[in-house]
Amino acid sequence: MTQSKSYTQIQVGAVLLAAGEGSRMGNIPKCLIKLDGYSLLQRQLLALTEAGVDEIVLVTGYYHSEVAQELKILDVTSSLRVVRNEHAQEGQATSVRLGIETLGGDLDAVIMTLSDQPLIESQDIKALIAAFKKRAAGEIILPMFNGQRGNPIILSGSVMKTILASGKEMVCRNFMDQHPELVNQWQTQNDHYVVDIDTPKDLELLSAQKGWTFSLPNSDKA
Repeated sequence: MTQSKSYTQIQVGAVLLAAGEGSRMGNIPKCLIKLDGYSLLQRQLLALTEAGVDEIVLVTGYYHSEVAQELKILDVTSSLRVVRNEHAQEGQATSVRLGIETLGGDLDAVIMTLSDQPLIESQDIKALIAAFKKRAAGEIILPMFNGQRGNPIILSGSVMKTILASGKEMVCRNFMDQHPELVNQWQTQNDHYVVDIDTPKDLELLSAQKGWTFSLPNSDKA
C-alpha cells in the first residue's frame, strides 16, 4: 500500500528565538515569564518536543546566563543546542541567521518559532507540520488568522539550503518577500498563531481573557 503524503515521516528541526532585550516589557527576558508556574521557554520546548521535532536550536542573546540557568533547572534533552548571538543588538534577523546556520541544511523542514507566544502548544506545532506535509504548492507554510500573519512558520529543507547559500543578509523574512510564489498562506481559525506578548498590557489582557497568572523574572542582563 502506498503511504499517504500526510503520513510520511520527515526530519523536522526548529529554531527557537530567545535573544531579545524585551525593552517594551521593561527590559526583562520574555522567555522566562512564567505562566501558571511554567516559563514560556519551558512551554515552547515542551510543545516542540511533544510534537516530534527532531532537532532544536535555541538562540539566546541579551539574557544568555539567565536562560542557561533555566535550562539547567529544566534538565533538557541532548536534542537541544544552545547558541548565543553576540550581536543581538543588531536585531532579530541576526538571531534568525545564526539559528539557521547552526541547525544546518540537512533536514526536510525547519520551524522558525518565537519564545513569547504563550498559547502555542504541541497540537499547534503538529497542525503546522501536517499543513506542510499536505501542501499542494509552495515551500513555506505561513499561518494566517483573519488576515494576520502568524508564527511559527515552517520552511522546506530546500529553501533552507538556498537561504544558507545566499549570504549573511538573507534570512527567512527577506526570502519570503523576494519569493512570494513559494509562500503558502495557510488559513486557520486558530488564534494561537497570532498571540504574543510584547508589553505589560498584553499580559494584563491575556490574564483577563484566560484567567491565567503570569509572573515576571528579575534580570541583570547577565
